[in-house]
Amino acid sequence: MKDFYTLDDLRHWDQIAPTLNPPARLAVIGDPIAHSRSPQMHNAALKACGIEAQYIRVQVPVGHVSEAFRLFAEHGFLGVNCTIPHKFEALQSVDEVAPLAQQLGAVNTVLIKDGHLTGYNSDGPGFLRSVKESFGKEVHDLRVLIIGAGGGAGRAVAVQCAIEQCPRLVLINRTLDKLSALMAELGSLSPGTMIETAEWTDAALALQLNRTDLIVNATPIGMKPDDAPLFTRSLWQPHHLVYDMVYKASGQTTPFIAAARQIGAKTCDGLVLLLHQGAISFEHWFPGMTAPIEAMRRGLQE
Repeated sequence: MKDFYTLDDLRHWDQIAPTLNPPARLAVIGDPIAHSRSPQMHNAALKACGIEAQYIRVQVPVGHVSEAFRLFAEHGFLGVNCTIPHKFEALQSVDEVAPLAQQLGAVNTVLIKDGHLTGYNSDGPGFLRSVKESFGKEVHDLRVLIIGAGGGAGRAVAVQCAIEQCPRLVLINRTLDKLSALMAELGSLSPGTMIETAEWTDAALALQLNRTDLIVNATPIGMKPDDAPLFTRSLWQPHHLVYDMVYKASGQTTPFIAAARQIGAKTCDGLVLLLHQGAISFEHWFPGMTAPIEAMRRGLQE
């Protein structure tokens, strides 16, 4: 078994499938994909539930998501997860989009049944569950600031926060023009929420962070060792709840989380999000079953 497969492997899957035992029936696609720890989590879940199947990684180039989905359906896969950068393309590549995924504007979970592809989004619900687990608080009680709100994950979290009617929501993005349509949508979802945009500068962040409870990094920054800090360390405050949507394949702490912990802030990293996203995906693929979340957690930790 390879660490990850490719789109070309999928095109010749009849030659590869006989080498896999148990058979591959679930997958995660991305570009890159080798870092994903989803297989450790989902294979632990499949084993705990006695399901004769395995979950694999497949690297799919941008522009080829529809082809990959068609091949997964042809080869008898039950479902697929989509990570960076495929969540927007996946939205356009399924036969049916669940209402929440349509609202969040991205698909990261696909159910394949009788050749029909249904797209779901577990980013928003997984975010709510992981905030509750890590901080013991509900999003509707928190003033939230999202860095990278213009991307797929950031947009999903922003919409979910508006649905929850958090009291204050600040959107940070490199390009503020990307946020204008989102601002209008969020305002209609939650008229009672104070929603603002701000430039990604230390001066703007200093002003906003004084009125923020939960800081969310929704960018990929922190996955690479040479990534620059999201903002100057002096802006941190111990009362902040710090949430990083990314994680490192090595299991090491991201720089964003490390900086927050140094000043005594509470933190939550992308592995906690991945766990709750995974549980939601599992229950879409196997209706009526409860995801074995502790087995999945152990799989991630290993």
